Amino acid sequence: MTTPRDALPTQFLAAPDTLPVEWIISDQPVDYPDAVAWMENRARAIAEGRACECVWLLEHPALYTAGTSADTADLVQPDRFPVHKTGRGGQHTYHGPGQRVAYVMLDLKKRKPDIRIFVSALERWIIDTLDRFNVTGERREDRVGVWVKRPGKPAPANLVAEDKIAAIGIRLRKWVSFHGLSINVEPELEHFEGIIPCGVTQHGVTSLVDLGLPVTMDDLDVALKSQFIEIFGPVA
Repeated sequence: MTTPRDALPTQFLAAPDTLPVEWIISDQPVDYPDAVAWMENRARAIAEGRACECVWLLEHPALYTAGTSADTADLVQPDRFPVHKTGRGGQHTYHGPGQRVAYVMLDLKKRKPDIRIFVSALERWIIDTLDRFNVTGERREDRVGVWVKRPGKPAPANLVAEDKIAAIGIRLRKWVSFHGLSINVEPELEHFEGIIPCGVTQHGVTSLVDLGLPVTMDDLDVALKSQFIEIFGPVA
């Protein structure tokens, strides 16, 4: 079942006295364990009032992550890339060069302590960002992430061909979020073949470049920042 775009939250603003969200972009790939350690420390500092909220944009070296719902049978090629067990929600995902990862550390107590609405706001952020490139992203009630229809592409009987372009996997601690989302700009799509992404077998994976759009990482970052401000409020 498709959730209409109009049904997603248009804003998830913080209380008026909240500092702007710090916006960080890493130019070099960041090792996954280092990123997780940094996020956990920052989330703890936010919860204790020692740091402002933060969004961190980065790329990882090629790797697989296994979320709290991961099925070992979905790790098809366990020796292909390093595999990291992680505390975020969800199943197996791939991260690697050409994929923009956005780690989102927000204090939901200062916004709205409702994880369902928060996830919907993240989906809105992705969908509105893709819309800047004339890509129609959609969410599905029966599977996570953001999807694009692929007219003319072969599909199983009674199904519409769709590919996943973005993934979401978050964790909350004391109502502060960490982990976040990823959007495929120009990753090696064959790297996804080492897993069953998020446990979904009937549909594939795509990217902005795979869709025929010459979008750069910088182009996406500009769109992500603009649409984040529209939904979540000002950034530093």
